[in-house]
Amino acid sequence: MKNYISIFAIAALLVGCGSAKTNVDDLATSNPIVTSLDLTKVDNDRVPVTINPGRFTTETVTYRLPKVVQGTYSIADYGKYVDDFKALDYNGNALAFTKVDENTWTITDASKLDKITYLVNDTFDIEKQGGIGGEDIFSPAGTNIEENNYVLNLHGFIGYFDSLKNNQYTLDVTAPADFERTSALQDTGSVASEDGSAITSKYFAQRYFDITDNPMMYGKLDVENFMVGDIKIVLSVYSPNKVHTAESLKQTVFDMMKAQKAYLGDENSTPRYDIYLYLSDGKEDAPKGFGALEHHTSTVVVLPEAMDKASLEKSMIDVVAHEFFHIVTPLSVHSEDVHYFDYYQPTFSKHLWMYEGVTEYFAQHFQVYEGLIEPAEFYNVLQSKIAISKNYDDAMSFTIMSENILKEPYKDNYVNVYQKGALIGMCIDILMRKESNGTRSMLSLMKELSAKYGQDKPFEDDKIIAEISAMTYPSVAEFLNTHVVGDVPIDYNDYFKMVGLVEGETEVETNYIFAGGQNIIFSGAPDKGIFFTDMALKNSFWKAQGIQANDIIKSVDGKELTLQNAQEVITGMFSWAEGRDIVMVLDRNGETITIKTKLTKATAISTSLMEDPNATAEQIATRNAWLKG
Repeated sequence: MKNYISIFAIAALLVGCGSAKTNVDDLATSNPIVTSLDLTKVDNDRVPVTINPGRFTTETVTYRLPKVVQGTYSIADYGKYVDDFKALDYNGNALAFTKVDENTWTITDASKLDKITYLVNDTFDIEKQGGIGGEDIFSPAGTNIEENNYVLNLHGFIGYFDSLKNNQYTLDVTAPADFERTSALQDTGSVASEDGSAITSKYFAQRYFDITDNPMMYGKLDVENFMVGDIKIVLSVYSPNKVHTAESLKQTVFDMMKAQKAYLGDENSTPRYDIYLYLSDGKEDAPKGFGALEHHTSTVVVLPEAMDKASLEKSMIDVVAHEFFHIVTPLSVHSEDVHYFDYYQPTFSKHLWMYEGVTEYFAQHFQVYEGLIEPAEFYNVLQSKIAISKNYDDAMSFTIMSENILKEPYKDNYVNVYQKGALIGMCIDILMRKESNGTRSMLSLMKELSAKYGQDKPFEDDKIIAEISAMTYPSVAEFLNTHVVGDVPIDYNDYFKMVGLVEGETEVETNYIFAGGQNIIFSGAPDKGIFFTDMALKNSFWKAQGIQANDIIKSVDGKELTLQNAQEVITGMFSWAEGRDIVMVLDRNGETITIKTKLTKATAISTSLMEDPNATAEQIATRNAWLKG
């Protein structure tokens, strides 16, 4: 998963009537669970779902929707979006059931059960902050039900029976005939309705995991298919106001994926990779959690539609690259907690530093390694991550945080996996290159682990640190035990010195909501609203307007700014360009301040990394190995 840091606190065949089986386990190996979604019969923004499990021989069965799904590290409770749950016998009569909790239904007289039906609400149009802060489902892990677009993260629609998670599934999705439909789930054909107005697409999943691992997008989409080497890329874009197209992003995605394949080298890849991009128009019922959620052969991405083309292209590189690199970890290298994931009572691995941190490091490092960006830009990314990481508990053990990520105070530090977690990957990479004279790296280490374990063999969570230590060098072992298992903050200058980098100040261009890689606008308490931080004084444009720290922003271009619409309004500020006229009304200690001006170029004084002119030959050699191989 790649979760953009919030601007505030900164993813039918009816065979059920067959003969009875001798026990539930026999059913699990012989009868697929038949499921269907009907997008032509949406009822008040709710999709009708039918689940036909076959005949049970037990008198009680339990059906669940996930509490948590893989790739996310927060409680989602998908069951709370279910309405009108019914258990029906073979005569269409209702059977008694008990709703045990938000996600669980227990059905009695289960031997009479023919099918389950219910309606599913979407998550996009009732989000508050897009899942940030644990209030809602992270948007790329959510669902959308609207006239022209359906984001079908199937874990939001289809559940499982406790004893049948390894059952095969069939899935029928009925939708208007003029809809585009994209999914990497195995397609077994389609059937048109008698009048030709609808088409039922038929899919097959080997087990419940494959249901959760293969999202779909249906609707009035813009779709591009193209090859990158031996990988078929399917790019599906939904831009509500037709601001961006799949064709306009195709070259960027092609170049990115080509560079990623070169970076990974002989690491196994998938024959097809789907990218589902939903562009949010910022309206009240639009998704607000920007970022992406990984799957084995696809990713769901949510980004602002208001971004200009260059900004969107850069975000796509950062976000989609991160998700694709998850094919290394945790999709290949992972612990038992990941491999035997429990959607109802999950336990979490200690190694988010690896799953999310190292993945994020690869997503940034490959760009400089493959020549997509210059070293100076890469250094700025690292500096930004250091600065942002300082907003979190720098003396918190990463392994303890990871294992307890759903609990306080650890869950509030989750976003740091994309900051300090990536920097952990950087430090190990530099150590590996230094110790091996440039012949080994963080990537080569992950390839070694992938060769030993791989997709079907998990490692033991408590033993992997010792195993990596034995596979590498004493310096790597010391680093892991001191700064990952231990709680000692990292002095990054020690590692920059190994590659001949020193800190210096420089003036860099920025936008109108950042300075030096940090946001200048913050959401305060509900009774205060949205205000400028002291970082605003480091942004040349706002400093020239006389901004003061704690100035409360009351309106932007005539639109009132509230906690409820802040994501929409401030997202719009991402696309502000030099020369635009703006009007902003502030509250400064009870006094109304009005700023009416034309946007000029914004710069910020930033502490940046520079190459030391006095670097030794060894430092330069390690740097060259680090940046170019």
